[in-house]
Amino acid sequence: MTPKPPDPPSGLAAAAGLVGDRWTILVVDALLGGPRRFGELQQALAGTAPSVLSARLKTLEQDGLVIAVPYQQRPARFAYQLTAAGAELAGALRLLAQWGARHADGTTPVHPVCGTPLEARWYCPTCGVVVDDPGDDDTHRV
Repeated sequence: MTPKPPDPPSGLAAAAGLVGDRWTILVVDALLGGPRRFGELQQALAGTAPSVLSARLKTLEQDGLVIAVPYQQRPARFAYQLTAAGAELAGALRLLAQWGARHADGTTPVHPVCGTPLEARWYCPTCGVVVDDPGDDDTHRV
């Protein structure tokens, strides 16, 4: 009997492979506000060893999520910024931060008008439809 080929990695597994460790997520979060130099990132990520920060930046650059823009030749110094793919992580990180805050201290974002806790939903910007189950083809019909 021929062994079944392994299932392809899920989207979550692929994402975790790219940004699944603590410092990588925090580096991306620190860069969401715009380009930063190495020293600025070190200050923003207090407690990160320079070797760890350097390794994470190199990995993010290899994965196409960050680019290093030189601002000085000798010694070589760079400002780091997110690529378009890296900037796409903003929404996912916002949701993850909200989840973490809710489970760490019980807070969650609320609607400023009525005070109801907000919920994240899949939304189709073309149709203007909230989709409860992205795997269900019927939910996308208007």
